[in-house]
Amino acid sequence: MENQIKLGRFFGVEIGLHMSWFIIAFLITLSVGQDFQAHNPHWTPATVWTTAALTGVLFFFTIIVHEMSHALVARARGIPVRAITLFALGGVAQIEREPDDAKTEFWVGVVGPLTSFAIGGACLLAARLLGVSGATPARPVLALLVWLGYINIGLALFNLIPGFPLDGGRVLKSLIWWGTGSGPRSTRLAARIGQWVAWGFIFFGILRFFQGAGFNGLWLAFIGWFLKEAAQTTVARADWSDALRGTRVRDLMSTDTPTVSSAADLETFVQEMLLTSGRRCFLVEEHGKVTGLVTLHEVKAVARPDWSRTPVRQVMRRLDQLHAVTPETSGEDALAMMIRENVNQLPVASGGAIEGLISRQNLLQLLRARSELKV
Repeated sequence: MENQIKLGRFFGVEIGLHMSWFIIAFLITLSVGQDFQAHNPHWTPATVWTTAALTGVLFFFTIIVHEMSHALVARARGIPVRAITLFALGGVAQIEREPDDAKTEFWVGVVGPLTSFAIGGACLLAARLLGVSGATPARPVLALLVWLGYINIGLALFNLIPGFPLDGGRVLKSLIWWGTGSGPRSTRLAARIGQWVAWGFIFFGILRFFQGAGFNGLWLAFIGWFLKEAAQTTVARADWSDALRGTRVRDLMSTDTPTVSSAADLETFVQEMLLTSGRRCFLVEEHGKVTGLVTLHEVKAVARPDWSRTPVRQVMRRLDQLHAVTPETSGEDALAMMIRENVNQLPVASGGAIEGLISRQNLLQLLRARSELKV
């Protein structure tokens, strides 16, 4: 989800377009245009494709509204929401953490389909009030409203399929959670059911393809593959959380992290430290005080010819720009923060001083050891 175009903020939530969105936007516009052309042969090409393009844009706007409903309910229940990203299969609201109780999980999950039902119903009612008659309205605005109405109702029904991480899967998880009283167990069970549903999509899509459905069959199989991968990731993260439960950052962090002077140029830093130590992360020191962090990622962002005239202080990430953890932070929370912020390491701070770093490598070494010992 990092490869995206940021569109701005809406109700304090950042909205972004993933690059894959442009592919599906083109395909939807093409499909809608062909449908309008087939049912309204008297329309001019300009009318067909203008209406199709506008329909596609409005459809993705309704997806934003669908995802915003998740975000607003989550925030109302005390769960921060970072962003909403539109991508090939619709949209996703990126929440900071999972709900703490079954009731919150239920409402965050169910509000999306309810919103899509409401949008679809409103579009069909508006078309009805404007005089639509029959299944193929002749006026472009009525055809647009009818198409948006039915596709949003279809979107709501699709999202109610009990396949985690679809909204229906989250609703199923909340019901299992309510019945068992166990959040982790409900996550695993809902994700396993999601995997079964995903395989059903894959097999049915392949079957439809060989029956002559063409692209529609492949599309179903692709959706199934995506759901399977998402469900497997959910199970893996639940396993990680179990393995890290009870651990503390102080037991996992590295305290021997090397430092580099903020005045050193990148050429010297790379040749004398990065390439000789095999480390990827260094603390930056200025006047005897740690002021930031520099990694291989920051170096790669600078053109090779500019290394000799670029000081480390120019590319480092300052401490006030970093998300730090304390020695008492749980390993589970540290990993969740790394995933959420898309970073490989976090500084460990206590009393205003940096005590060390904790990295994904630290956590993965523990997970690997526990897996090998079957602990």
